[in-house]
Amino acid sequence: MSYGDYLQLDKILSSQQRLSDHHDEMLFIIIHQTSELWMKLILHELEAARYSIQQNNLEPAFKMLARVSRIQQQLIQSWDVLSTLTPTEYMQFRDKLGRSSGFQSYQNRLIEFMLGSKRSKGLSVYEHQPELHQLLSQAQHLPSLYDAAISALSMRGLEIDESYLKRDWSQDYKENASVKAAWLTVYRDVGRYWDLYELAEKLVDIDSRQQQWRFNHMVTVERVIGFKPGTGGSTGVEYLKQVVAQRYFPELWGLRTEL
Repeated sequence: MSYGDYLQLDKILSSQQRLSDHHDEMLFIIIHQTSELWMKLILHELEAARYSIQQNNLEPAFKMLARVSRIQQQLIQSWDVLSTLTPTEYMQFRDKLGRSSGFQSYQNRLIEFMLGSKRSKGLSVYEHQPELHQLLSQAQHLPSLYDAAISALSMRGLEIDESYLKRDWSQDYKENASVKAAWLTVYRDVGRYWDLYELAEKLVDIDSRQQQWRFNHMVTVERVIGFKPGTGGSTGVEYLKQVVAQRYFPELWGLRTEL
């Protein structure tokens, strides 16, 4: 077996099919393809980390979550590369994209589900792909990474509202006073709850990186197309501005004011 055989480079390197003759379309394709590969690895790590936490085996999850943070840094930096695409250059091939849009990335949606953002209206984008729609619907009804972490708090004897341990996983996570109180206990007695404290900080790393990624995304889109609507019908920069400050793990941010 050769290097190329093992990595199936014939498939990977033949997948950049430009729809125009413009030089910079290659940049656009490769940035988005590599981003999807990194997202695949993020999901691989997050799913394993969630399982580990659910088994009350936190330490293996730390390495997986730390790896996710490093991958996120790669995705954040990719916007710097894409921002070398000027508005004039992008307009030379934008019409070739048709209705395709990054908003339709199902892996990005799966990551959001894993982190606790379960917006059901986004699934309508995939109704024309039944298998994909089913995959997303199933993922939407599973507990998120944060739900697993909250269960870990309960398993350690910290008091959590029963309704939050058996909530409807298909709904967006909403901040809860008992969860915040439990995390405050952890942060005020780090020696006793070191593993839970470490888990919390790994989650904050991921949340922070996601916010940086969304911000760089917003700035890059504004730099390239201004306030034009997105190719898939989204509001473009206006939509990105609405989600840039989103927090997946609100109690872990709020408790910092109270410590």
